[in-house]
Amino acid sequence: MNMWAEEYSPGFVETCLQSCAEPVEGKLYTMYHGTTKEAAENIERCGFRQSADGMLGQGVYVSRDINKANRYPLKCPEREKRVLKLMVNVGKVMKIDCQGHPMQKTWHDHGYDSAWVPPNCGMVPSGLEEDCIWDPNRIKVMEVMKPKNESSPQMPEFGYAAYRY
Repeated sequence: MNMWAEEYSPGFVETCLQSCAEPVEGKLYTMYHGTTKEAAENIERCGFRQSADGMLGQGVYVSRDINKANRYPLKCPEREKRVLKLMVNVGKVMKIDCQGHPMQKTWHDHGYDSAWVPPNCGMVPSGLEEDCIWDPNRIKVMEVMKPKNESSPQMPEFGYAAYRY
């Protein structure tokens, strides 16, 4: 089965699921990833790679909350930051809502394609939603944006400037 079939079906509408709503298995969602300008260019050229480890183990870390992505990388000058707008097929989703969850880092070994940390569950200091996608092929880059706090003459009124590099 083509994991992008929904996107190509007649009447497809981009889905922006609120960060507090639980994702539905196999659906496509708009998500975001904060990174550097250089890494964004590399991701567009070569695609995402799994991180070796993290709060949820191996995978690609993304969020449905653009404000979370806007913060990353944490110790990077604002002029070097970029936010990638993504289309993500979440596949089978495991909800991880507490530190020490029995599948916190092993969810993929149990047949899940992504892990979801709901907002304000105590897992993330910011209280913002986070997702970890095991297979980078489940992620498509739609746009590369400069964070809103970087001044730009092309800044749209909603606070982000979108560019295709």
